[in-house]
Amino acid sequence: MKKIMYYAMLAASIAMMTGCSAEDPFEEYVNNGNNGWINNGSMGGGNGSSATTGELATFDVTIDKTSAEPTDATTAYFPDEEDALENNEFTTEVSIDMSNPVTKTENGVEVTVNGGHVTANHGAEKKICYVVSGTTANGSLTILGEKKYALKLSGASITNPDSAALNLLSGKRAFIILADGTTNTLADGTGGSQKGALYCKGKLLFNGSGALSVTGNTNNGIHSADYIVFSKGNNIYVKSTANHGIKANDGIYINGGILNVEVSATAAKGINCESNIIVNGGRTTVLTTGNGMYDSEDKEAKGTAGIKADSTLMVNGGELWLKSTGSGGKGINVDGEARFCGGSVYVVTTGSQYRSNNDTSSPKGIKADGNISISVGRLWVRTSGTNGEGIETKKELSITGGEVASYAYDDAINSKSTMTISGGYIYAHGQHNDGLDANGNCYIKGGTVYAICSGTPEVAIDANTEGGYKLYLTGGTVVAVGGLENGSQLTQSCYQSSWSANTWYALTVGSDTFSFQTPSSGGSGMVVSGASQPTLQSGVSISGGTSCFGGLAISGGTVSGGSSVSLSSYTGDSGMGGGPGGIPGGWH
Repeated sequence: MKKIMYYAMLAASIAMMTGCSAEDPFEEYVNNGNNGWINNGSMGGGNGSSATTGELATFDVTIDKTSAEPTDATTAYFPDEEDALENNEFTTEVSIDMSNPVTKTENGVEVTVNGGHVTANHGAEKKICYVVSGTTANGSLTILGEKKYALKLSGASITNPDSAALNLLSGKRAFIILADGTTNTLADGTGGSQKGALYCKGKLLFNGSGALSVTGNTNNGIHSADYIVFSKGNNIYVKSTANHGIKANDGIYINGGILNVEVSATAAKGINCESNIIVNGGRTTVLTTGNGMYDSEDKEAKGTAGIKADSTLMVNGGELWLKSTGSGGKGINVDGEARFCGGSVYVVTTGSQYRSNNDTSSPKGIKADGNISISVGRLWVRTSGTNGEGIETKKELSITGGEVASYAYDDAINSKSTMTISGGYIYAHGQHNDGLDANGNCYIKGGTVYAICSGTPEVAIDANTEGGYKLYLTGGTVVAVGGLENGSQLTQSCYQSSWSANTWYALTVGSDTFSFQTPSSGGSGMVVSGASQPTLQSGVSISGGTSCFGGLAISGGTVSGGSSVSLSSYTGDSGMGGGPGGIPGGWH
């Protein structure tokens, strides 16, 4: 197998500057019983609010252990070609029955037993495959050795009340093979100091199409001091009530399989890596329910996260389903760059902002300290808790393709620096703030953008005019319910109209039609733009076409009925806000 070059690691940490005008900074917070405070009021956005319906507003994330994998996958990635099982031979089998373990020496492997606790040491022996079966409610399996090895779980159930159930201490590659048609369980108790119910000192490489359930009650569910690779066919469930679900120091690579993770600990992460995370296939579902906490060592407030990468995140294929319900929780939290190059990502957060010791952890669907780039695939994000932003980067945001839909309590899509949209279908709906919000320049060069704000003083598409930046609209098809930032530079002609709530409109530019349903409330006035002067119809019916944003829009299709909407020229010299319908006072 051709060795693939390792993705470069990126690390970026930029402090987020926020202001608070309240005389009492805690007046809008209530104690959550966790030595912290949860926002109990509406702090973000302007005076208005906006709501919509459809699948984007209602879809949920639940654990799904069914074994059918998504077909959307890309080439499997291995940091080293030796990590692929097919590039290895493990022909010398040593059987271990955890129901009735026996001390023995077999094929150069020493197996010792102390009660239900088994230690196997293969020393310098090569090609060893441990075949493990049987049940113990008070036992464990520890593997030692100087060479890589395979461990086939073939109907094994191991519970260790005192420490790790499976303790892989050899430091070499450990190939975990889940035997076809078998169910295997690992669990620890609450009495030890182990790093995981399944702990591996070396590289941890999962293979096979059997099922594995891992429960961590003291620390993490699965922990590797090196990196972890999940493969097609795996069906793995991980639960932790004390810390992270899956933890790795040097990388997590999901090439396929069904991976379900549930964590309920305070500020815990479902999948946590101190390096890169790459998703190439499979279906990964993560639920986090713990509240935020104040980390006295790092001196900052922290929340839970479905996925946390200390370096980069890359999604190339497969599906990610992430839900966080605790205060300050995030779906995806990346310290470096986040790249979405394929696959589908669905994120729901319902928690409010967490605050302690004058520091906060705000809920966010997708957050990156480095750049966010989206080129292919689907991203759906919904946040409903106070101050919850949909997609946020502390640096630059670039969208060149794919379907991106964010329905957020606060800003739907936010960048601390430049935002550039040159392709794709984008829906950005800020329930209490802006739709698209760039703190640097905002460039719309192509694609189809449907943005909605809450009302005065917010706008559907915002750039940091106060900081000397602008919105530059030079291409694409744009619908902005609530208007554009003041002083925008509009190379492509824009037009304005009033709008009615909960109504289907059809915007036709040349031979292309984009139909959309307006929200039940939002900023007043609507701005539309296209490569040529568009026509707009209201109250239409659409047949055929391609559904977008969970049924809120349709690309193409046949339009019938409705009535023509009068459009007048819009020059970008005034923003908009308020409720649906009517022309704001700034228009003349």
